[in-house]
Amino acid sequence: MSGQTINGKEIVATIRAEIKKEVDGLIAQDLRPGLAVILVGDDPASAVYVRNKAKACEDAGIYSEVHRLPDSTSEAEVLQLLDKLNRDERIHGILVQLPLPKHINEVSVIDAISVDKDVDCFHPVNVGNLMIGKGDVLPCTPAGIIEVLKRIGAQIAGKHAVVIGRSNIVGKPLALLLLRENATVTVCHSKTPNIKEIARQADILAVAIGRGRMVNRDYVKPGAIVIDVGMNRMEDGKLAGDVDFDDVLQVAGQVTPVPGCVGPMTITMLLRNTVNSAKKAWRIPVGS
Repeated sequence: MSGQTINGKEIVATIRAEIKKEVDGLIAQDLRPGLAVILVGDDPASAVYVRNKAKACEDAGIYSEVHRLPDSTSEAEVLQLLDKLNRDERIHGILVQLPLPKHINEVSVIDAISVDKDVDCFHPVNVGNLMIGKGDVLPCTPAGIIEVLKRIGAQIAGKHAVVIGRSNIVGKPLALLLLRENATVTVCHSKTPNIKEIARQADILAVAIGRGRMVNRDYVKPGAIVIDVGMNRMEDGKLAGDVDFDDVLQVAGQVTPVPGCVGPMTITMLLRNTVNSAKKAWRIPVGS
């Protein structure tokens, strides 16, 4: 038995075309969604992510501006810039690229972003809304995973979903979104005994642990859908997910490739969140 590779590029292209059509409709009414990105320091991976986000905004017709600040920038200067962007009516989404330099407190910076412009869904108010099932802005990577599952026609309700990883960015919010879709959810982490046995019970297995090719066929129930959130640079210089793709493909039903699915979907959901935030600012019903 050999599974299918989920065509992430096709799903991303379809959703981005839908977003562009929506943005074109808003621009026709003299309304243009805007996103501001703050990048502090010169982390190479962060620079690539920011460049990809700016390009995606341009392609969708969303106004974007990137504030590149040197590593020596103080926390007070970042907070001052955030205050300015919070008050800028052209900007509907604000994203601070993480990680920040060690001398800047991430919590203080995230808390300073306007709740209405927090398109990463990191602000405590938006995290709370997520917990109780409210809000139109969802965390980008988890929302992208749910969207992938829906676009491939996967049944989520009543299925057993296992999430390996409990980060605030992926693991925890993904578990909440899967619960919202009526899955039965188990979260595993570094202190979980018998992870393989638990993972093998999953109809939907999502892996976000940051360890290259850790999950092999021994973790996978035959026919399961496997979502790989990892992005690791291996010793040979190649990119690999947290899942041993070739091995898992022998037993799984469907598997996401790395790169080419969850990463681009994360940026796609960022675009959607920016549009939704703009519509809320203009009092246009989200989803219309």
